[in-house]
Amino acid sequence: QVQLVESGGGLVQAGGSLRVSCAASGRTFSGYAMGWFRQAPGKEREFVAAISWSGGNTYYADSVKGRFTISRDIARNMVYLQMNSLKPEDTAVYYCAARPYSGSYYVTFSSQAYDYWGQGTQVTVSS
Repeated sequence: QVQLVESGGGLVQAGGSLRVSCAASGRTFSGYAMGWFRQAPGKEREFVAAISWSGGNTYYADSVKGRFTISRDIARNMVYLQMNSLKPEDTAVYYCAARPYSGSYYVTFSSQAYDYWGQGTQVTVSS
């Protein structure tokens, strides 16, 4: 069992930056592919970014490519999402997710592939 806790959300002006974090606990963090998803009011949850358990492979949604960066610190059981050049349409609750037993370079954008989810952190971008 893995517990995921997101933090770092908040209110930021358009064009600003924010970093959200995800702390994992409960089991060894190695072997877990990680992903970030988001859900805006009235919309379905959507994929944002993913990183392989080795950290050697990443994948981004087109809407955030070039603005967001996903990273992880295996020793600290942490995953981060650095968000730059934020836009009002980035406003959403951001969730991190974990997929166990993943290959070193495995990444996926499918929410169904992830077994564990955090409670989410709110990110609001004002215009």
